[in-house]
Amino acid sequence: MSSHDRVVVVTGGASGIGLGVSRLFARNGHPVAMLDIQQDALDRESAALRSEGAAILARKVDVSDRNSIEAAYAAVREELGPIAIVVANAGISEGIRFQDVTVETWQRMIDINLTGVFHTVQAALPDMVAAGWGRIITISSQAAQSGAADRAHYSAAKAGVIGLTRALAREFAGQGITVNTIPPSVVATPMAEAGIAAGTFPPLDVIAQHIPIPRPGTPEDIAAACEYLASDGAGYVTGQVLAVNGGMFIG
Repeated sequence: MSSHDRVVVVTGGASGIGLGVSRLFARNGHPVAMLDIQQDALDRESAALRSEGAAILARKVDVSDRNSIEAAYAAVREELGPIAIVVANAGISEGIRFQDVTVETWQRMIDINLTGVFHTVQAALPDMVAAGWGRIITISSQAAQSGAADRAHYSAAKAGVIGLTRALAREFAGQGITVNTIPPSVVATPMAEAGIAAGTFPPLDVIAQHIPIPRPGTPEDIAAACEYLASDGAGYVTGQVLAVNGGMFIG
């Protein structure tokens, strides 16, 4: 199999970081499954990539629902082939004081941001084990490394993603499968824009003043790191936290 024939699954693949990842892999010739909860964005962005000649499967998926993931993966296998590369990106973020986090709010954050990664990865592993080759890339967050005020539930869920990544890296290293995570800091995405509009996230130009490389990240920055981690050249890289953050957190 050519390296560019490998099927890529991207959750949250129709917006923000996930869209940047979907575009890069698709334009590099990979068949790409764009899984997202946002039907309108899926329709629009998948059509745009197909118009460029890309092999795209677009599917509405709730990553917190295992049945939703399993049904999507069945369609991926039927239409595109075995899953070789997974970018577990789907997630939510919201600013809430810890004292105001309800049990339901906490559980929803864990269900989507941590358990969603569990579902996304575990359901794809049989294909990778059978092939003796696989690349798993999770998108965590700088908040898991440094903490974030008013985002305790988000920080905890993303810290769980880092721990899960490291454990899986050890468990599957001998089977040709690498598992790494990218914890972005500030990235210009629709999610960030929504937080700014809601007053729960500072304007990006204000934050940029505190970043050694003085600009917010872009989805393309994160996608480029995913491209490397998914490559044959990264076959000896596993269990790593590749911080693509402009130097905002160094540790």
